[in-house]
Amino acid sequence: MIAFFGMGMLGSGFVRALRRRGEDVQVWNRTHSKAQALEADGARAFALPADAARGAARIHLSLSDDAAVDDVLERAREGFAPGVFIVDHSTTSASGTAARAKRWEARGVAFLHAPVFMGPQNALESTGIMLTSGDAARVEALTPALSAMTGRLTNLGPRPDAAAAFKLMGNLFLMFLTTGLADMLALAKAMEVSPTDASKLFEMFNPGATVGARMKRITDAKFSEASWELSMARKDARLMLEEAERAGVPLAVLPAIAARMDAVIAAGHGGDDWTVIAKDSL
Repeated sequence: MIAFFGMGMLGSGFVRALRRRGEDVQVWNRTHSKAQALEADGARAFALPADAARGAARIHLSLSDDAAVDDVLERAREGFAPGVFIVDHSTTSASGTAARAKRWEARGVAFLHAPVFMGPQNALESTGIMLTSGDAARVEALTPALSAMTGRLTNLGPRPDAAAAFKLMGNLFLMFLTTGLADMLALAKAMEVSPTDASKLFEMFNPGATVGARMKRITDAKFSEASWELSMARKDARLMLEEAERAGVPLAVLPAIAARMDAVIAAGHGGDDWTVIAKDSL
């Protein structure tokens, strides 16, 4: 039997998928009505985390943050069966995850962090990406069950907080990607290009294809072999900022990028490849 804490869009999708595979599932949510809604799918809802945990071989969590995970696990602890596995799918801090893994290890309870790159539909359809990291034997024992919940299960090794770190890095990149699109559309607006027409850029230009090569150039620190000099990239940024200012359209991200470029140029790197703006991150 499985217990699942957190019946938000992701957690409820996971539970419905588990029920479709015939799993016996007990659920809890802070707002009890959300847990009760899963009874229509055959889950059993409980008002207290400890009651939901009783008899479970695995306890899964999909909660909001570190504080919520710690609070709910403490409240559920008295219901833990001997040998229970805790599998946390919540997006939490790397430091909080490391401390949590150490704390439950000391209590003799097997904890594994398994955050996901999934939307609610992915959880329901068992697609998307799930990350794991931690004790190798624990990961191996849980792999069959976790693989059934996702399209791709990736083990990041023995460090218990590695999955948490990679999840946060991935979400950061998604935030930058979306704000980059927002600035691009703002610049398009300033130049009187419609959003529909602006989106056609990606029919002819795929910047995603360059990510691997850019990352390698940065990590190899090959900044002196310029394919696009920083001073020339800064010139382009100036043109973009001028167009936006002329039209009275604010840009959210580009001013910060331009400021970083100015600082690195002032340090003598204007003739280096523009990826040199990342040198202090290495």
